[in-house]
Amino acid sequence: MNAFMPRIEISLAQIRHNAEILSELYGRQGISLMGVSKATLGDPSIAKAMIQGGVKFIADSRLENIQKMKNAGVATQFVLLRTALSQAEAVINNVDISLNTELETVRELAHYAKIHDTVHQIILMVELGDLREGILPPDLPQFIRIILGLRHIKLLGIGCNLACYGGIKPDNQKMHELSSLADAIEKEFKIKLEIVSGGNSANYEWYESAPQVGRVNNLRLGESILLGCETINRKAIPGLHTSAFNLIAEVIESKSKPSLPYGESCQTAFGNSPTFIDRGIHLRVIIALGRQDILLSGLRPHKNLEILGASSDHVVLDSENYDLQVGSEVTFDLDYGGLLSAMTSPFIKKQFIGCA
Repeated sequence: MNAFMPRIEISLAQIRHNAEILSELYGRQGISLMGVSKATLGDPSIAKAMIQGGVKFIADSRLENIQKMKNAGVATQFVLLRTALSQAEAVINNVDISLNTELETVRELAHYAKIHDTVHQIILMVELGDLREGILPPDLPQFIRIILGLRHIKLLGIGCNLACYGGIKPDNQKMHELSSLADAIEKEFKIKLEIVSGGNSANYEWYESAPQVGRVNNLRLGESILLGCETINRKAIPGLHTSAFNLIAEVIESKSKPSLPYGESCQTAFGNSPTFIDRGIHLRVIIALGRQDILLSGLRPHKNLEILGASSDHVVLDSENYDLQVGSEVTFDLDYGGLLSAMTSPFIKKQFIGCA
């Protein structure tokens, strides 16, 4: 029995393969990739596998993750996906490119870039309807006019984020709008935008159906590389591995019990009032995993096991069709939310399998 329970078994070879396939696929239309490492807590080995697969940048939303990867010898251009005013000096010291939407923050970056005698590159995020982050298109010219006057800031490009907060699709109309904005900026200000970053793993459907990609020459991919799927319908992308991450937990109780709790009902530890179906006596198992470790909805059992519920430290499964004994293992696939929470948990061992 493996000593590390629970654990995530990670195949670096599958991650590298996915990065290779996607780099080749999008590269046909001149689109470079940023490998997004935030779901893996900036794991250096995973970042290196992405780079080996052909991604041109590593992007993360946490400075701490970028610092960890740099300290581990990950050699690439680092992109910060979420820029905070209070972290401006640390951004200058650790990041090659940052995404920005606020003038005050860009001015602060320029201030520290001057102090450290460097030029910091930025990508301006434009609001195209998803309503997460972005500068409204009518405000973009005035914004750019100001930042072009900042000597220690270089405007590298523009980008947008879709299908994340508001669930708005990155379709042909949205990508055409982004391309038109890039053209208009270059014409008005007589500059060249090196990067037009059209989105994320949700852009696969657009890319496959688009007659042309316009000015879009970059995408920021996390889920597609890590889990092998697009994020509009969570369908597997042909040729990609979808099980690079397996979560394995130990059975700590296996008993036949009533399926309907008995006694006076009250709220659970998490303030819920659950309802149950009376199925009679069923074999149930408890695994050594809980809400402190994992987003419950992100678990996909390999066997036809039903997740009945969870507390802080226990997940309860109906195992009527499987005689799982104490000490045996239960394996799960993970969706993006499950991967994010599991990789963040200090109680889940990260174990690399196979060759990179």
